[in-house]
Amino acid sequence: MDEEVTCKVDTGGKFSKIWSTDCIQITMSLGEHARITGDALKNWAVAQAQDSLAVGCLWLLGLYLLKVPWAPLWAILGAVLQIVPHIGPVLSLLGPVLAAWIHWGSLQHSLYVLMLYAGIVIVDGFLLQPYIMKRTARVPIWASILAPIVLGILIPFWGVLIAAPLLAVIYAYKEHQAKSTAQL
Repeated sequence: MDEEVTCKVDTGGKFSKIWSTDCIQITMSLGEHARITGDALKNWAVAQAQDSLAVGCLWLLGLYLLKVPWAPLWAILGAVLQIVPHIGPVLSLLGPVLAAWIHWGSLQHSLYVLMLYAGIVIVDGFLLQPYIMKRTARVPIWASILAPIVLGILIPFWGVLIAAPLLAVIYAYKEHQAKSTAQL
């Protein structure tokens, strides 16, 4: 038989007695919720900025190797547009493809730029972004890869957009709960 334990819990400035098998804090102040969520979203924004910078560097390297005109401009544009999920990277592709086509007058060089784009998307989606999210927002790599897919199926457009910041917030609360239980 489980033994009931009486715990004192701070509920907004006054202590209340609760009876349960384990003494964990049941309530949090609104300020604490705002702090945890704000810190998680700040960490996600930092991770997104680092990912954008890394993608910009990949664009610059690839476009220089392909000798695409105005490579630095397209790389900066690619880094800035990387912030907009799924639509931004596609928009960043248009400039280099057209520049390669106009410069060389053949679709072959435009095809090389498309292949570069595919490589960048794969490296970013399966390596860079999950690693940066793990390091910055402490989100496991498997969750960074799986959550956009699952949420994209459940909520087709919005699920993919909210997956990364939602994961950052969920894992921030999970970390907070682990710290709270460790202190007891």
